[in-house]
Amino acid sequence: MSTILDVQGLTTVFKTHDGDVKAVNDLSFSIRAGEALGVVGESGSGKSQTFLAIMGLLASNGYSTGSAKLKGQELIGLSTRELNKVRGLKMSMIFQDPMTSLNPYMRISKQLSEVLVQHKGMSEKEARAKALDMLDLVRIPEARKRFDMYPHEFSGGMRQRVMIAMALLCEPELLIADEPTTALDVTVQAQILDLLGDLKREMNTAIVMITHDLGVVAGICDHVQVMYAGRIIESAPVNDLFGNPQHPYTAGLLASSPRLDVVNGDEKLVTIAGQPPNLQRLPAGCSFAPRCPHAFDRCRAELPLLRKTEDGTAEDTHVKACHLEDHKGLAA
Repeated sequence: MSTILDVQGLTTVFKTHDGDVKAVNDLSFSIRAGEALGVVGESGSGKSQTFLAIMGLLASNGYSTGSAKLKGQELIGLSTRELNKVRGLKMSMIFQDPMTSLNPYMRISKQLSEVLVQHKGMSEKEARAKALDMLDLVRIPEARKRFDMYPHEFSGGMRQRVMIAMALLCEPELLIADEPTTALDVTVQAQILDLLGDLKREMNTAIVMITHDLGVVAGICDHVQVMYAGRIIESAPVNDLFGNPQHPYTAGLLASSPRLDVVNGDEKLVTIAGQPPNLQRLPAGCSFAPRCPHAFDRCRAELPLLRKTEDGTAEDTHVKACHLEDHKGLAA
């Protein structure tokens, strides 16, 4: 499979009155066509800022260095004019709250069709026909009747489907979904995930799923990268990560998630002690060391770099940034 997105040494910094905040720190990863990558971690870990940087959507006080290439085209440092030729056409983003992403004063039909008029140069008639087809594809019931409605006339789940349709109109090669199911009830969440899975298979779209919900990751993703304090601290194929987590933080996230396969009702959820670090004053060694039950002297003094674990292979590598030796059953 061809590489769609290749990121090398991506760093994102925000300038504040109290000093610089390094929200993303030296990230490197790639995603291939037809692959779904899950990006997980607590709030403030740098998940969303990583992809806002790639999309060129950082706040005005932020800037990025490093490289992010979309099928060979460098995105970091690209002008807004050039980025506008890429965003929506070759890569699209689905945001968490569709009500704030859709214009409440414009009919759905207009919001969808103008994407095709702008990026594809279609006539209004052609754009309306294509947009209506896309609403059918994302399973909007009675799409033709709903086509000229306003956003407030749709349910939350239907609005999210409209956002997915809008993101897919130009058939982008990369789709970034930032917490796309958080505001939805569990039944609608499952429907949206099924829809994204179908689109990945049918359109061979590369999908990035940014989430704090490990259940979402298990349901759709092929590979997972876990972020903490702006860094990737573990990355692995989804089955390897769930079956044999190698970083104490990953193990803590898994242990704090409710499970349906627990036979004994006495099982209790655990929590990760402490709080994420201040990004302006990161510890000298491992950022997770102050919260880690396995930390020792080296952890507090030396920053661990990503390295292959014993489960890693040349094709699908399992890597971690941890001084602990490879550990079977860390989640226990």
